[in-house]
Amino acid sequence: MSTYPLRLADHVMEEARQAAAEDNVSLNQLLSAFIADGIGHRRAIMNLQKRASRGNIDAALAVLDRVPDAEPDEGDAQPATASSPRKKRAAK
Repeated sequence: MSTYPLRLADHVMEEARQAAAEDNVSLNQLLSAFIADGIGHRRAIMNLQKRASRGNIDAALAVLDRVPDAEPDEGDAQPATASSPRKKRAAK
């Protein structure tokens, strides 16, 4: 286990203390969990960005273009204010 001196703004430290008390855990446990969660989120975002960079938008849209237009099932329709990206592309 490692230690690291961490400087936090007073208002952040107060919020952290309050959150730890509400969760009935030590401040150390709370901050360790938050750091681990943050690292996990960062790793997930980086993996998604890496996968997205390998994607081929034209190929994906070509697949969608092969899908026949059909009315959505009951309850699956988009709100009237939403616009369809397929229709926007077709209009170009």
